[in-house]
Order: sequence, then structure tokens, then C-alpha cells
Amino acid sequence: MCVCVSTALQVLLYASRDCLLAGDSCSSDETCSPRLRTLRQCVAGDGSVKLGPGARSQCANAVSALLSSPLHGCQCRRGMKREKNCLSIYWSLHQSGMHGLNLVESYPYEAVEKGYDYVRLASITAESELGMSTVNRCLDAAKACNVDDVCQKLRTEYVSACIKPAGKSGLCNRSRCNKALRRFFDRVPAEHTHELLFCPCSDMACSERRRQTIVPSCSYEGPEKPSCLTVMRVCHADYICRSRLAQFQHDCQPEAQSASGCKQGNYAACLVAYTGLIGSPITPNYVDNSTSNVSPWCSCSTSGNQREQCAEFLDYFTDNICLRNALLTFGNGMDLTPTPSQSERLSPVTDREARHTTAGLVTMDTDQNIASPAMPTQDIENERLWGDSTIPFHTDRNSAHVSAHVCLLVPTCLLLLLLLGSEQ
Repeated sequence: MCVCVSTALQVLLYASRDCLLAGDSCSSDETCSPRLRTLRQCVAGDGSVKLGPGARSQCANAVSALLSSPLHGCQCRRGMKREKNCLSIYWSLHQSGMHGLNLVESYPYEAVEKGYDYVRLASITAESELGMSTVNRCLDAAKACNVDDVCQKLRTEYVSACIKPAGKSGLCNRSRCNKALRRFFDRVPAEHTHELLFCPCSDMACSERRRQTIVPSCSYEGPEKPSCLTVMRVCHADYICRSRLAQFQHDCQPEAQSASGCKQGNYAACLVAYTGLIGSPITPNYVDNSTSNVSPWCSCSTSGNQREQCAEFLDYFTDNICLRNALLTFGNGMDLTPTPSQSERLSPVTDREARHTTAGLVTMDTDQNIASPAMPTQDIENERLWGDSTIPFHTDRNSAHVSAHVCLLVPTCLLLLLLLGSEQ
């Protein structure tokens, strides 16, 4: 009874802050509606020109008036229906809040108030594999996803979208791939998505398969890395990407004096914000298969006199104590509510170093997981992507390995193998 009442109150509380509802309410109000139209002209490129002389004061007056309307303080939810519409209303009021790298004090989405109990996923197969003395969290994460209907369905959808050639070119449909990736990370609980993406690895083969989780060859990689400044401009022009970046900059904001390294002190919120960028123009991922370093697919080599601005953006991923500690804490299986003593033990170590300090959390891969990371073919990428998650739990490992190799050349067969594995 208490749970139902609490849930109902949360729904009502969110509804009172929903930007779509607030926008509808404003549009139907004869006082609020003209001010909202003025504001939209102010932020629509050269829209302020249409307002004529005194446009600046008209815009300022519109913002001032709307700050006392239901629009002020409204929010959106990641992955909601009409998300772009909701975000467009939010950014109409906050258009000047984010230019380049200026950090925002808020963002459109509901805040992550607390962590999550990812420890409950530890070793799904522990009862059936009593002989194992260690836990392979990457393998367990794949199996956990396969026995969860939502996770298995949406993971199958994004993998299919990202490995399927589009037309005679043989290239994938990047837009469709990224849309499916966003759907997966927005709708599947963090207990599953974070274990798949941030599980600790003990060798290069495991690390490479983890890097392939989001299918980099389709989702973001290209012949050459673009300038990070260009990527930032593209992101800023897209309501969803701009909002995800604002959330990331807020929840992963570093603070050297903080015990956790995070200004907000919430590792779980930082990781949720990080995954929100996947499927956007600023999709971050592991840079190689020998460390846990992450970065978006861009560089600052051609940034010229804007190099400082470019480096500041890139450092948010490559030299961010908050993000680094959040990743290490999750990989080490520690509580995501940091304490001073816990934070003092964190340091920038590689996966191999981490496994020596976290006994019993990881194990060497099975014989199926020895694909060479030095072979960048589409077939090998598919094998890393599907890995152990496609193996029926009670099937002989060697025979399943052969089946996986037979299926590598046929994407449809890969999907069937995944579905069979999840039903066993």
C-alpha cells in the first residue's frame, strides 16, 4: 500500500513539472502564450531580427515573465515520448545557459537521487556452477541481460540495427544504430546496462569485447577523427545531445577537494549521465583494450587558437577525477556511495592492476573469449559483441564456440543464436 501511494505521489510530482504539460498550459493562457511565442522567436536563430528595434529588451521581458510561470523549473525524462518537444520548451528558457563549455547548474532531466543495487546481479549462475571460485562479471552481465525480457529485447534490437548493412554500400545505418542504442540505455535499468559496459576485465580479449559493446564501427568511428570543436557544435544544435552533455557536465563535474572527486558526490549519477551520451554525436567509449580510459571520437589537433576550449572539453573525459573514480569504484565492486576512506584508495589504474587489488571479482576468460583483439574485421567484431551472451547456459562450451563461429557470417543466425541462448 505504501509503495503504491509513494509511486502515485512521484507520478503527480513529475506531472506538475513536465515541460510538455507546462507548455500546453502556457499556450492556452492568454497572458503566457504571447510571451512564449516571443521567447521562441528570441532563440530561433535570427528570430530576434523579426522583433525589430528593442528586441533585446522584449526578449528579457519575456524571460522575466515566464520565470514566474509553470514553465520555470519544468523537466523532461530521458527516452520519453516527444522528448525533443519537451527539451525544446526547456531550452527556450535556458538557451543562454550553455555555450561551448560553460557548465550549467541544472539540466532538463530528473536528477538521479540515489545509487542502485548492482551487487544483486553478482553471478547469476553461481548456483549451477558451484565449482567456480571466482566471478566473471562480464559473463554474468551478459547472462543477466539475456534472462531479462526488456534487456534482451532491446539489446537484440540495437545489435541488429548496428551490424546490418544498409543497401549495397555494405555500411551500417548509423542513425538507426544510435537511435537503438539510446533506446537501450534509456529504457533498460542501470543494473544491467552498467554491468555490461563497466564490468572489470582481466585480459585484452575481454577488454576488446567490452569496447565492442556499443558497436563502435557503426555508432561513431570513421576514417579520421573530427575536431572536438565540430562535434561540440553538432551536439549543441541537437536538443537531445545538448541535454545529455549538460547532464554529464553537471553530474560528473570534478572537484579535487571533494572526498569522492565529484562536486555532486554521486558516482551512480555520473555513470548514468555518461551512458546518456551513448548514441549521440559525442558517444564516448574505451579508447583501447589495455586500459579503462574513455574518450569521444574526436581530437584537438586542428583546433588552432581554440585549443584551450577544445582541450577543456576533451579533458572532461580523459582527465576527469570524478568520472575516473566512478568507473574504478564500479569496476572494483565497491559501494557507489563514496566515503573519504574509500576515495583515498582510488587511483588511475588499469584493469590488470585492478584485478590484483580486487580478489575474487574477475577471472580469466573461458576458451571462447580468446579472439585476437588485433583483427579488426567485421566478423571478429561480431564475435566480440555477442561473446558468451549467445551461449545456452547448459550447452557444452566447445560446441557452442563452434556454433558461434559458424554463425558469424550471417547476422540473422547471430540473432537466432542469441534468442536460443536466452531461452535455455
